Amino acid sequence: MSKRKVIVTIAPTGGMAHKSQNPHLPTQPAEIAADVVACWKAGASVAAIHARRPDDGATCDAAVYREINQRIRDAGCDIVINNSTGGGVHGDMVKPLPGGRWEIAFEERIKGMDAGAEMCTLDATTLNLSFEGREILMDTPLGKGRELAAGMKARGIKPEWEVFSPTHILQDTTTLINEGLDEQPYFINLVMNVHRNFQNAMPFSPRHLQMMVDTLPKGAIFCVSGIGPSQLEANISALLLGGHARVGLEDNLYYRHGELATNLQLTERIVRILGEMDMEPATPAEARDMMGLPRVGLPRPEFAL
Repeated sequence: MSKRKVIVTIAPTGGMAHKSQNPHLPTQPAEIAADVVACWKAGASVAAIHARRPDDGATCDAAVYREINQRIRDAGCDIVINNSTGGGVHGDMVKPLPGGRWEIAFEERIKGMDAGAEMCTLDATTLNLSFEGREILMDTPLGKGRELAAGMKARGIKPEWEVFSPTHILQDTTTLINEGLDEQPYFINLVMNVHRNFQNAMPFSPRHLQMMVDTLPKGAIFCVSGIGPSQLEANISALLLGGHARVGLEDNLYYRHGELATNLQLTERIVRILGEMDMEPATPAEARDMMGLPRVGLPRPEFAL
């Protein structure tokens, strides 16, 4: 009997943390690509990539993404490339609103679809974020979620649906799926334990995760992003529920209490745990098959394999 294959996603950078918080955080294309390749060699099959400007500010500039994507492929790495359309909370991604508030600019977010990635994150959610003393709106009404999903379909990009609560699954994500903007299997990432900074997000507990899983549409497979100290226990809980695991400095800067992590350390640890649970990390080819890549009858993105 073959061992269960698990998709391991590495999220090396994100759009929030700074090198001042962890000097191992890769922010420039060469650094990001090098970490992705190292983690691929350790067993990761998907790379969830955020881009940064030369000053480390967050961006969805397609040219920056394209450089990262090209460096990964030039290294002979066949990992599934997933570019963010969420962006981040600084750099190009935010603009001021009246009353001292800020907004993550939708016109910047959509640029992430134009760098040839075979997957992109799709946050079909509206959130209020608190970050470094700013209140920041991520405004994604149904029409904007539809624009993202339709734009990805037109480009042959598979969405990774980003959800933070059961309502995000039951409302816009399911609505857009039912409109035919994605095909089974739907790949849904459950982001948990960011509730102190993201209004309406869910704290992590095994019971809360089970509740989220119970709301998934038929034909979905899921991954879990446990933020901060919940990363490891959320990954293990996801594995026990038949899901997949995501690690990386985007979600968690520490290996253990008081010890800063590297992306490679976090990848190697979850791969060791998979072995102890008699599971195996999926290869990128196996992950593509599990997630329905490439999308049938649609254009083939430049960096798809």
